[in-house]
Amino acid sequence: MENSRDGAVSGTYTRERLLELRKSAPHRTALRFPFPRRYGDRTGGAELESKQRQRGGVSSPSSPPSSWGTSDHNLVLLTPTYHPVVLRQPVTRKVIRKWSPEAEEALQVCFETTDWEVLCESAGEDIDNRTGCITDYINFCTDTIVPVRRVRCFPNNKPWITKDLKKLLNKKRHAFQSKDKEQLRSVQKELKVRLRESKEAYRRKLEGRLQQNNSKEVWTGMRQITGFKGKQQTVGGSLDKANELNVFFNRFSMTPSPSTSSGGVSPTPSPSSPPLLAHSRLPPLTPQTQTLSEESQQSPTHLEVTTGQVKRQLEKLKLGKASGPDGISTRVLKVCATQLCGILQHLFNLSLKQEKVPVLWKTLCLVPVPKKSTTSSLNDYRPVALTSHVMKVLERIMLTHLSPQVSPFLDPLQFAYQQQVGVDDAIIYLLQKVHAHLDHNNSSVRITFFDFSSAFNTIQPLMLGGKMDRMQVDRSTVAWVMDYLSDRPQYVQLGSNRSECLVSSTGAPQGTVLSPFLFTLYTTDFQYRSELCHLQKFSDYSVVVGCIRDDEDGEYRDLVNSFVVWSERNHLILNVAKTKEMVVDFRRKRTTTGPITITGQDVERVDTYKYLGVLLDSKLDWKANTEAVYRKGMSRLYFLRKLRSFNMCSNMLETFYHFTQT
Repeated sequence: MENSRDGAVSGTYTRERLLELRKSAPHRTALRFPFPRRYGDRTGGAELESKQRQRGGVSSPSSPPSSWGTSDHNLVLLTPTYHPVVLRQPVTRKVIRKWSPEAEEALQVCFETTDWEVLCESAGEDIDNRTGCITDYINFCTDTIVPVRRVRCFPNNKPWITKDLKKLLNKKRHAFQSKDKEQLRSVQKELKVRLRESKEAYRRKLEGRLQQNNSKEVWTGMRQITGFKGKQQTVGGSLDKANELNVFFNRFSMTPSPSTSSGGVSPTPSPSSPPLLAHSRLPPLTPQTQTLSEESQQSPTHLEVTTGQVKRQLEKLKLGKASGPDGISTRVLKVCATQLCGILQHLFNLSLKQEKVPVLWKTLCLVPVPKKSTTSSLNDYRPVALTSHVMKVLERIMLTHLSPQVSPFLDPLQFAYQQQVGVDDAIIYLLQKVHAHLDHNNSSVRITFFDFSSAFNTIQPLMLGGKMDRMQVDRSTVAWVMDYLSDRPQYVQLGSNRSECLVSSTGAPQGTVLSPFLFTLYTTDFQYRSELCHLQKFSDYSVVVGCIRDDEDGEYRDLVNSFVVWSERNHLILNVAKTKEMVVDFRRKRTTTGPITITGQDVERVDTYKYLGVLLDSKLDWKANTEAVYRKGMSRLYFLRKLRSFNMCSNMLETFYHFTQT
């Protein structure tokens, strides 16, 4: 028999059950005996055992009663022992750089007086050696000039708790332990006033950061006030888990190359090749001409970067971003933009001239981020890449050079990564087509929402290079991009554990500047828009909308099948389990139609689907989306009240609300 109340456990236990209880609840250390002790160290349970022997016909026990723990039955009461959170969680120690105006000025003077030509000559003409030499020198100067400080971070520390407040808290504890009521009353009164003043000072500090557009510190401060925890959090683990995750993230590079894979599709289709889907009415991939000019093929020109471009991009960097594998922080690049723009321009032009990306710049530090709150398999982690900030500066310059060249060939129904076009435009365009068609008699709409598995990780560099050639991108840029995507060293970082380094030559790393745009180029050759059907995209979210008249869905099914075939030929893996179909039909006499089939599997039909953060339903009445927004808004009221207790301004409350809705 066992009873439990308020964390205490009492009852009569056998010897085996008592051992199990001790193992399962080691924190229950306080023992209380409901019966008075007798026979020295023997408990009432042993006395009860002795009485039961007498009732069974034994006049007197043949041996003295058993001691506690060796009896067949033990009557005990276990009560929990409380350990504060501050004692249960370890104190973390961090090494931070102590930046100051003096340190920044000294670092600027150091780089300004540096003879970069000597460093470049000592490293030779090899781009990897020269990049490594410059990187080591920048890190050496930073380590020498900017001091570091080791700090201890306690789990219960709040940023508005100052040293004076900690002294008052200790004084309050001593007064409570000494049972001095007068002193305790006065300390509590003083602590209340000081705590209000500290919160007010911290509020003014956050508002000042908001006026300076320092959104990171503002967001961090608001999260510490409210205790809000985002969905995506980094994970820890052992070295074996890090190696296992690294092999899993690199699984697409271990598959056969596109040139040897099944299907016999050429990785670099020639400009004169026939259309991929002969029966679909796709617009031509290249307007006016399909071939490059002879001059561009014989004498390719490469991009020339100026110091002004480099300096502008360095000054736009955001402070506080995590450093990449090269160890150069954004603060060093931004503070010393004037001094470093010249040497970085030299390295950028050398990289573009040689059509080669330094290995250090394309090395990836993969940080696994959980896709959901509870993870059960390796597929539940998303690999987010930390790369060199110097490389990101070059990527942004390359993006400004590449965008105008390919803009005439981009899919007009690709709503991602384009200026003045976004999520709202994609949703409005879809709904406008649906509502306009449903105004006709005997009409219905079928919508298929496709889902790709690891879309960015399956990009084939050779196929992408062929498509960029057909878009008339200069050969030097194409060669540079292919080298950027090939032979990339990568490793997984789990806390202090770093996995072994693997080399990847497939896909585009998530978290870089060029990867989303390159995926857009990779998928732009499949375009379809007719009077009744169209395919619209938002990055890797693809939707086929079929406007059905008189139950004639032949064009809709052909478009879905063509898109499936195109995805297979381009090595994009469709996740049939997450691909859904929704039917919008307001007719009184509805006709039952067969489901869409992909690789032999029927696509599930749903009444509601969350597309780009908006819940769409088959009734088009916004009820499901309104209820979801209402529930999420109500769940944020607690955090808004916490911020209101600090007298936060309305702008910060609105900022926090919008950030937590995404």
